[in-house]
Amino acid sequence: QIQLVESGGGLVQPGGSLRLSCTASGSSFNIHAMRWYRQAPGEQRDLVATITSGDSTNYADSVKGRFTISRDGAKNTVYLQMNSLKPEDAAVYYCNAKGSSNVLGLFNYWGQGTQVTVSS
Repeated sequence: QIQLVESGGGLVQPGGSLRLSCTASGSSFNIHAMRWYRQAPGEQRDLVATITSGDSTNYADSVKGRFTISRDGAKNTVYLQMNSLKPEDAAVYYCNAKGSSNVLGLFNYWGQGTQVTVSS
């Protein structure tokens, strides 16, 4: 099994910054892509950003130019640097990892979520 542990959420004022981290742990696996999603109360879970094992990135239009996704392959960790935060960015942010392993085959795991609150 793969475990995803997130950290870095919290309360920030509009215009501020936060950096989320998500580390994948387990035995002998390969990550194909990691993603950040977010879900506000009463809303669906939306894709925010993607990074592949080849470091290709993609962003939701609503965060382009403000958020940056990056990864440390050696640590199986993905980061989401969030700048110029707006109240509408407030949500629970979830990390997602897709990959493969000899034991699991193809897998798709989620983190537990970390709350981001943007308020003055």
